[in-house]
Amino acid sequence: MTSDTVTIRPDGIKLYQSKDFEPMHRAGRLAATALDMLVPHVQPGVTTEFLDDLVLDFALAHDATPAPLNYRGFPKSICTSINHVVCHGIPGPKPLKNGDVVNIDVTLVVDGWHGDTSRMFCVGDISRRAERLIAVTHECLELGMAAVKPGVKTGAIGAAIQAHAEAQRCSVVKDFCGHGLGRAFHERPNILHYGTQEEGVLIEEGMFFTIEPMINLGKPSVKVLADGWTAVTRDRQLSAQFEHTIGVTTDGIEVFTRSPAGMECPPYRLKAA
Repeated sequence: MTSDTVTIRPDGIKLYQSKDFEPMHRAGRLAATALDMLVPHVQPGVTTEFLDDLVLDFALAHDATPAPLNYRGFPKSICTSINHVVCHGIPGPKPLKNGDVVNIDVTLVVDGWHGDTSRMFCVGDISRRAERLIAVTHECLELGMAAVKPGVKTGAIGAAIQAHAEAQRCSVVKDFCGHGLGRAFHERPNILHYGTQEEGVLIEEGMFFTIEPMINLGKPSVKVLADGWTAVTRDRQLSAQFEHTIGVTTDGIEVFTRSPAGMECPPYRLKAA
């Protein structure tokens, strides 16, 4: 099945055209710029609600909309997942405190295209264990992206992530996964962050999807709180996550959500004015 924009495989996976890479770059770049903008604001005493307001204002000022806002009832523009919160944390009035680590997940819609990305942020001085978890999680993302090329299966992504995480005595959350996207927020395929190279679906040029490993210091088990969104580690050990949106090319990938300021992994260094 084809249209003027995509070919749809029998399994429902969309293969986008080369002309679709540029609008995805624009959406991804703006989402990454929003995360760059937050860096000086993530400080002890600041509320995640304030950070949410900053991203909403930023999006509206750039003719974009935050995809999470009112998505299936989600009440805010970003997700803020602190310490043992794995994902989908809801911004609120509680101030951040020294030693917290927080994942901030931003998805902006620009001219109908979705840029989806998240990074870890450190609040003041964090523990050595937290530093190590953040480093390992970022390494997992980079290794997962390096595994992507046409002709291999999506299981290669999960295999690379799981092997590295477990070699570092961490665990991979299995309850959540990456996903296809483009003009829709969530599409096929699901991108698991664990498994073997023989599992999953065949990767082809023109696929757009996220890779977003969630890595725990403790066990992989999670539970969702009564709000229906906030997922936390059952053992209350720290969790971390990084996420990029990518497009598959003839021989590898293009990353749509790289930080324009080069702030890919903490500690982030602000350039002097």
